[in-house]
Amino acid sequence: MIFICLLQDLILLVKMPLNKMKILFRVIAFLEGVSYILLMTVGLYCKYQLDDPSYVKLLGMPHGLLFVSYIILSYLIKEDENWENKDLGVVLLASILPFGTFYVDWKYLRK
Repeated sequence: MIFICLLQDLILLVKMPLNKMKILFRVIAFLEGVSYILLMTVGLYCKYQLDDPSYVKLLGMPHGLLFVSYIILSYLIKEDENWENKDLGVVLLASILPFGTFYVDWKYLRK
């Protein structure tokens, strides 16, 4: 059921005007970067120093959803942003590097 809802939302995203999709991608990129940093700092600190893995679970699910959204949206706006394969590779690589999504926003999305 959730997959069908996500698929319907994805179809609506494809029909979305470029400027709105780019704004949505910038917001998702920012939130994904913040959630990754929180997961790697607060989540791992609580897991290994306080022996409480609940924060990793609490922060991991939203980060996972934002990560998948970031990947999907980067593919959807690739052509509209005139990104070559190298540029798309940098954008995708930035999703797994700390502070990488902030670099993508600064380098590729502020036009």
